[in-house]
Amino acid sequence: MKFFKDEKMMFRFFSGVILFIVFVAVFGPFLCSADPYASNMTESMLPPSAQHWFGTDKLGRDCFTRIIYGARVSLSMTLVTVLLMSCIGTLIGIIAGYCGGKVDTFLMRITDMMMAFPGIVLAIAIAGVLGGSVVNTVLALAVVGWTKYARLGRSLTLKLVQSEFIQAAVTNGTKPFALLHRHIVPNIMQMVIVTGAMDIGSMIMEIAGLSFLGFGAQPPTAEWGLMLNEGRQVMQMAPWAMIFPGLAILFVVSSFNLWGDSLRDLMDPSRSH
Repeated sequence: MKFFKDEKMMFRFFSGVILFIVFVAVFGPFLCSADPYASNMTESMLPPSAQHWFGTDKLGRDCFTRIIYGARVSLSMTLVTVLLMSCIGTLIGIIAGYCGGKVDTFLMRITDMMMAFPGIVLAIAIAGVLGGSVVNTVLALAVVGWTKYARLGRSLTLKLVQSEFIQAAVTNGTKPFALLHRHIVPNIMQMVIVTGAMDIGSMIMEIAGLSFLGFGAQPPTAEWGLMLNEGRQVMQMAPWAMIFPGLAILFVVSSFNLWGDSLRDLMDPSRSH
């Protein structure tokens, strides 16, 4: 970005933003005096004020407090989802790339079959069968999202297996497990981490989307997508109940996307030109 002198400065800036978001998610609830789940119908749909910075929703709950608590819920769901699908997908990709032959063909055909379905549609179907909940949302998205990492892990493993230092290690009698543990996994983790960092923003959007449609977090959970759905019902009378959760999603998703881009450029400076 032209606002920054180099990739390092851009990465440091957005890393600071991400640390701020994580700080709010972890410690923000301890700084909020209001109860995000306590209803007070006498304060229903109050506009933003000094007492309620982001107003209140239809049940009289403080929107600012619920957004702060929602940061913890949304980020924890997102990080667990990205961790699950990256670990599962990378493991499958490494096995396929290292073993080759029928094992590679079998695993890649399963991957191709999963990739043939639109991801969000398949996630909705899985979440619908399992039932709407935080855990089922994470499982549904992990089942859908591992294919990208399987393809990435396989391609990187194939490239490494053909390299000279791997061939030398095999000639010296290095056992397969030691080969994977010492040489292959450490050499592909950089790309896996960068890909995972770039997926965080999109996962936040998909989790919020499932909750908005009723397949994710269920009431009274303070989750941004669910708050959007609840605010939609009173949008004309209390637009702030929908505007502020939407702005929270926009800010956090944009921050993680830009942070992921800066991390990618820092790891591979040739891509920034």
